[in-house]
Amino acid sequence: MAVSARRGTPLNIDEISAAALRLVDAGGVEGLSMRKLAAELAVNPMSLYHHVESKEALLELVCATAARRMSLPSDDGRPWQEQLRALALAYHRHARQHPALWIYVHGHPRMVADRRMSLWQVLERILRLAGVPEEELRRTSDVLYAFVSGIISSQLRGHLPDDPEETGRSLNIAVELIVRGLEGGAAGAGARG
Repeated sequence: MAVSARRGTPLNIDEISAAALRLVDAGGVEGLSMRKLAAELAVNPMSLYHHVESKEALLELVCATAARRMSLPSDDGRPWQEQLRALALAYHRHARQHPALWIYVHGHPRMVADRRMSLWQVLERILRLAGVPEEELRRTSDVLYAFVSGIISSQLRGHLPDDPEETGRSLNIAVELIVRGLEGGAAGAGARG
C-alpha cells in the first residue's frame, strides 16, 4: 500500500469508497474526480491508482459499497408480504439517501444486473416464499424491480411530489398492488397444480 507523506497512514479501499460515496452524495457523480477524492483523503491523486485503476472502477466500487450498506430485511419468519414491504421501503430509503448514485446506476444497466447483489438475493428469497416457481423468479424479480424503480425514478426526477407523506402513500399503493398480484398468482398456480 502506498503511504502519503502528508497522511502518514496507508490508504485502504474502504476509506476510499466511503469518501467517494460522500463526494457523490454531496455533488453528484459529476462532482467526483480522482483529484477531489485525493484532496478529501489528503493524498496525492496518483496514490489512488494503486487501489482503483480508473474513475469507472471507482464508481463500481462506490456502487458496491452503497449496496452493502442497504438495510435489507432478514428471513425472520415474518410473512412474505411483510418482508416484501420491508424490502421495498428499504430500497426506497436507500435511493433517497443516495439519489445521484441511484440515478447513475440506473443509467448503467450492467451495474443493476449483477444477481450476486444482496438486493436480488433477498428479493428472490421472498418471491420463493410467495410461491413463485423457480423458472419464473428471474422474470418476476425483473418486473417488480422495474415497477418500484419506476416510482423512485419518477420521484427523484421530479415527476411525483417530493412530499415524504405523499411518496409513502404512492409506494404503499405500489407495494400493495405487487402483493395482491403475487397472492393472486400463487393462488392461481395452486389451483392449476
